[in-house]
Amino acid sequence: MASGGGDNELEVSNKQVIFKDYVSGFPKESDMYLKTNGTIKLKIPEGSNGLLVKNLYLSCDPYMRNRMKKSTDSLVPGSPIVGFGVAKVVDSGNPKFKKGDLIWGSTGWEEYSLITDFQNLFIIEHTDVPLSYYTGILGMPGLTAYSGFYEVCSPKKGEYVFISAASGAVGQLVGQFAKLLGCYVVGSAGSKEKVDLLKNKFKFDKAFNYKEEPDLDAALKRLVIIYGVIRI
Repeated sequence: MASGGGDNELEVSNKQVIFKDYVSGFPKESDMYLKTNGTIKLKIPEGSNGLLVKNLYLSCDPYMRNRMKKSTDSLVPGSPIVGFGVAKVVDSGNPKFKKGDLIWGSTGWEEYSLITDFQNLFIIEHTDVPLSYYTGILGMPGLTAYSGFYEVCSPKKGEYVFISAASGAVGQLVGQFAKLLGCYVVGSAGSKEKVDLLKNKFKFDKAFNYKEEPDLDAALKRLVIIYGVIRI
């Protein structure tokens, strides 16, 4: 760490996880690399309305795989990977955010990020829970699960709920919401380990490996026993 004449001139090194190039198939460790990008001043550039933040927690989510493919919403090769995370504001040029605020939203896979897009950025008001929760149940996966289950699906106690990709970040939360509501919950996943997780940890009533079931309707009828109302 090097410093100048005051806090506004303080400079620190900035480690980054760089996206190497567009991916076809499953991402591999070699599709990214760790880089220390010289030093960064702990002050936003003159005239910027952005935020300089220190990243505290970063989330690795399934949707990021699609952003590694070449498309209109791709990650930029040669630049830090972008995803959801929790950060602390170091310096602000935006009146809605002040130094010291804790925020969650879209940020870079690096120690420090300059954020200029505030569309998916929220101030954390409740700090009496672990901040890491804002990458999960209190963040994007939790909001998706909650709104999809309670506002779109709107099930009733005693109904049957089937969840595909049930061991994923959103699916596992939907299953637990459904159990808390008193629903009968069936989930599918792609491996024995994931199926065991659904049944033993997340307390799904039934779970199955979809790769071993050629007929989904038959699998559901067998596992539900009484073919009730199933919402997908």
